[in-house]
Amino acid sequence: MASPAHCLYCFEVLSASFERRDPPTLQRILDLYEQYRSDKAPDAGTVRDGDEEDDIDIDPAAEESEDDEEDEGEEDEEEEDHIQEERPRPQVSSISRLKASSSSSRSSSTSSPSILSATSSNSQLTTPSSLTSVTPPQSSYASRLSVTDSFPLFVTWNTISRSGHKSLRGCIGTFEALPLASGLSTYALTAAFDDTRFSPIPASLLPALSCSLTLLAEFEPCKDAMDWTLGLHGLRISFTHRNRRHGATYLPDVAVEQGWTKEETVESLMKKAGWDGGYGHGVARRLLRGSARGTDAQNTKPWDDVQDFKAVRYTGLKASATYDEWQKWRAWIEKK
Repeated sequence: MASPAHCLYCFEVLSASFERRDPPTLQRILDLYEQYRSDKAPDAGTVRDGDEEDDIDIDPAAEESEDDEEDEGEEDEEEEDHIQEERPRPQVSSISRLKASSSSSRSSSTSSPSILSATSSNSQLTTPSSLTSVTPPQSSYASRLSVTDSFPLFVTWNTISRSGHKSLRGCIGTFEALPLASGLSTYALTAAFDDTRFSPIPASLLPALSCSLTLLAEFEPCKDAMDWTLGLHGLRISFTHRNRRHGATYLPDVAVEQGWTKEETVESLMKKAGWDGGYGHGVARRLLRGSARGTDAQNTKPWDDVQDFKAVRYTGLKASATYDEWQKWRAWIEKK
């Protein structure tokens, strides 16, 4: 499902927001990416599914959807107006053919629509002679997805240092199935600017970014807190603690990247959601149980200290792309 082309689109959306212009459409990005794959065949792996997955240093609170179960949908529901505020332009080289026409006033100085213009016609995708002669390989699954197909999704931004060290810079998603075009354009910006764990991503940080997209599927209720598989399933939990409903999630790759066991994963997720780690009422209950049951108290699990604990497992298909890969793709378009 998820494709590097979707991540390239997230870069286009973020870059366009810095430059105060409209981004190209998702369909245009997918069409161009298919031509890019065909032009690079058989070594079309310049941007590949699953790249940028190793040695990611993620905050244990990394990829979550909500701090309270009542906040159904996205991780941080505070959709503040600062997304629309004036932002400095990114310090990257200008590529005129990648500029989108965002208004009639700005397009008046442009003689013809850009190859990535949000307003250009599909025929312009094959205008260059070098593109018309290409016989594309078998199309990718991503290209066969309709931009109106709906999925729950998460967008993650990481920074990559010169030494290759990666750090989480923003991750927000939704369990509500959204059309790919609107979902990606919304959460590419929401994850960049509205993750309250971080300051909004500035334009100057763009060259250090990598983007990951995870599309979620196969949601199933768990029989208990351990009824899921490390490395395969993401986990979404909810429970009542001190008369309040709490909930949070980890995407499928988080536990493996952190080196956690299943029990450590659930306990970390509970703390993320708002559980106090056994202090207060929880520890009092354990002391009472200890006096009554002796060593049985040592077997008490964190989810035994809360009420109405529920867990849902799901799978996720992930793709990634770095800034450098995005720039290589843009350079390919410029040459055409």
